[in-house]
Amino acid sequence: MGGVKGILLDSSVLFSSGIGDDAILSLGAQYVLDKLRYSGIPIGISCYHDLSSSKEGILQELSTTYSCPTIFSSSPNVDITNEVACLWEGEGLIIGVVSGCEENTCSEGRGPAWLNVIVGSDGTQASKYADYDVASGTLEIIIHKLEELPLLICQLNKKACSEECSIVGYLMKPSREKDFLKRGAFPMCPTQNGLIFVPLTFEVSIASQLCQVDSVLHKLTDEILSVDLSSASEHNITFTRNFLELQRGIKNLPNCCVIDPFDKIFPVVDRLKIQQILSGLDTIYNQGSHRIRAPHFVKVDNFEDPQLEQRLAEAKLSFPIIVKPQVACGVSDAHNMAIVFCMNQYKNLNVPLPAVIQEYIDHSSVLYKFYVLGSQTFYTVKKSIPNSNTLRNSFTEKTLKPLEFNSLRSLPVAKDQPNASVNQIDLELVYSAADWLRGVLDLTVIGFDVVVQENTGDHVIVDLNYLPSFKEIPDDVAVPSFWKALKDKIISSKTKQGAPGNFDGVSSSLQEVFD
Repeated sequence: MGGVKGILLDSSVLFSSGIGDDAILSLGAQYVLDKLRYSGIPIGISCYHDLSSSKEGILQELSTTYSCPTIFSSSPNVDITNEVACLWEGEGLIIGVVSGCEENTCSEGRGPAWLNVIVGSDGTQASKYADYDVASGTLEIIIHKLEELPLLICQLNKKACSEECSIVGYLMKPSREKDFLKRGAFPMCPTQNGLIFVPLTFEVSIASQLCQVDSVLHKLTDEILSVDLSSASEHNITFTRNFLELQRGIKNLPNCCVIDPFDKIFPVVDRLKIQQILSGLDTIYNQGSHRIRAPHFVKVDNFEDPQLEQRLAEAKLSFPIIVKPQVACGVSDAHNMAIVFCMNQYKNLNVPLPAVIQEYIDHSSVLYKFYVLGSQTFYTVKKSIPNSNTLRNSFTEKTLKPLEFNSLRSLPVAKDQPNASVNQIDLELVYSAADWLRGVLDLTVIGFDVVVQENTGDHVIVDLNYLPSFKEIPDDVAVPSFWKALKDKIISSKTKQGAPGNFDGVSSSLQEVFD
């Protein structure tokens, strides 16, 4: 039998009680619908004709938003099996999800290709069952919360695979997750190389979820609350309570593959460490005339340092200069930067301290964004900040203030489209740098920005980050490469651990579904 081919959500699991006759969509239903929307598994809704007008209105909206058909029946006793089968043809399992309050509406005669999932209430009924307990003699599974449904789906799909599959549990902020979901990067059906993706949720015990996945993909920097770089402590980072819970859970599972280990991420949180890492680029040589390097830089703790001008000169820094917070990501002001045109403009500069003062490089407003996905490297060309003369003419004549901006929201880019032919990039040189960075950082997915300096032709890496969205690369190229990078990392991790690939660890309670 194939995996899950369709999900039919009964209206009883969708609504929470509203005020008066008003109905509202439950948080669990919203969560599940958002995850299933781009999962690769079609969804539908079943309901009865006696719904209130407010519920009917919500169902119509859901049908439009999530492209899911609504199947109406006159009573709970009407068999809708044939109607559902016409929606989703082919082999596989249809999951019908119903509230524990409506358990008696589940049809027992729907056949072996139909699985009833009953969402337990807060009463004693749900507490009698263990997670994913298969009721004796029937194709029914009890779950306590609707948020458990995605993991159950992934377990069923893994069990149905004839080839080796691996479940990847992922955790990142909603906006980033949605971007990956919309591009089809996190399917719940097996990818071409045997990966199944499931969102990790803190609405359910994180420890129980970690036991059911083979690896964890995370964006650690999304879970940072604050970073203190003023002390000698190397990793003085405060994380969210959720992340600490995840970290504790992983510590109890030494064979869990983490993509990537948390300590590998710490250097990219600190721009000073990034600069120090990039300084090693001098070891990369090319037969051509170009070189690849880090920008000249200096760290400052106080913009009123009487030795600041001398320190700038010693670091080979001349105006204009770009000033960046030392904290590279994870906090709200990490991207508040400034371009400074003279010493007087350091007074009351609105850039968080400590800061990294970096060489501003004339690069004809052309930025090359490189993405390293495992062993593969891709790039795209984007508009960038104008050359220093243009900046001086545009800003210093109008104001004596520095040019302050947020690099994510208000980057002062050139108006004209980038002309990559102005400063031809040496791809062989940059690919060598990508290989070097991959080895030094030991991270699965990284991004870095390169500019080509006018006159010298130097290739300068001006930014580096972990797990970028790589959305500028076409999905049909980037997403399979992303999957390959993850699978290679999982295999490598299992090999280093000296343990066989544990790709068969599906809850034994699911065996009956496929027997």
